[in-house]
Amino acid sequence: MSVKDTRIKPYEGERIKIQPYERQAQYYETDQMGIIHHSNFIRWMEEARMNLMDQMGFSYKAMEEMEILSPVLSVQCEYKSMVHFYDTVIIEAKIAAYNGIKMKVCYRITDKESGELRAAAQSEHCFLNRSGKPISLKRVYPELDTKFFTLYDEDGEEIKDEQELKQERP
Repeated sequence: MSVKDTRIKPYEGERIKIQPYERQAQYYETDQMGIIHHSNFIRWMEEARMNLMDQMGFSYKAMEEMEILSPVLSVQCEYKSMVHFYDTVIIEAKIAAYNGIKMKVCYRITDKESGELRAAAQSEHCFLNRSGKPISLKRVYPELDTKFFTLYDEDGEEIKDEQELKQERP
């Protein structure tokens, strides 16, 4: 089930297929054990999220120029297997929930060569004005809100709202 479109005229434009973000692990990101330090996964998630927003045509740079801020509300990361220096990972970032005020982004970090899952993560964000007050993109920037309804992934899945996600959980 997809997000209920509450705008007056539902989006009927072109849909955007999001390409995953590719990242090669660097030596400076390793710890004493020779593996990538866990804190770097959070940085990689930010890079992938910024890449996702760029592909949507709604870059962080453009947001800041419009005086829209999008702070992190929460972040979770489950580390499944190690990443070593010079490994290349594929980071699939997907907007899992969006309601105009908040969004949730889910990430799958896999090894490019083997396809092995390295980490599964999510981050939650809100939208604020420069004064730090929450804003609704649906009301204040409907042209930006529309961009969230143009996404689909490899499986053709659309983004979902919080209510639908709660219903799917066991």
